[in-house]
Amino acid sequence: MTEALQDHDTDVDARLIERYRAGDDRAATELVERHATAIARFAASLGERDEIDELVQDTFVRAFQGLDAFRAESSLRTWLFTIERRLVLDRRRAAARHRARFDDGEADAATEATALDAVVAEETEGRLRDAMTRLTKTQREVFMLRVGEGRSYREIAEIAGTTEGAARVHYHNAMRAVKEFLDA
Repeated sequence: MTEALQDHDTDVDARLIERYRAGDDRAATELVERHATAIARFAASLGERDEIDELVQDTFVRAFQGLDAFRAESSLRTWLFTIERRLVLDRRRAAARHRARFDDGEADAATEATALDAVVAEETEGRLRDAMTRLTKTQREVFMLRVGEGRSYREIAEIAGTTEGAARVHYHNAMRAVKEFLDA
């Protein structure tokens, strides 16, 4: 995403936030419409397959509840990604605690193929997905934020809770691994 386009998006978001703070509920709807698809894609890139709509909704609920704390030091979308990432981590921790309490020793059932897997027939997309599964969670997250969302390394570092340099390294390693897999 170009810097001018990001600045425009930031300006639009700032105006919508001000309208929402002034009591215009339509502004909230517009903010959701602007960012919901990207938030859903990011959830999928984090490995979420079930209840993505609920996760997106929870992200916006938390964002609107904490909107007074948003200082616009980053873009609204970056802030939303950060909220969603924390929600995903919280859910995973809760699920792990639940499994630990109620584990009966049986092997976990294999996960279902995603709807995307059923629809996508092109070999290139299937191979890319295969390559993505070979990445670490951090590499996959950074790769999707950079390639899928066009985020800057600064924004990626903020979302992933790492440094800009580490984000660059993870992206470079992910790109190398994907290319090697696709060339094989």
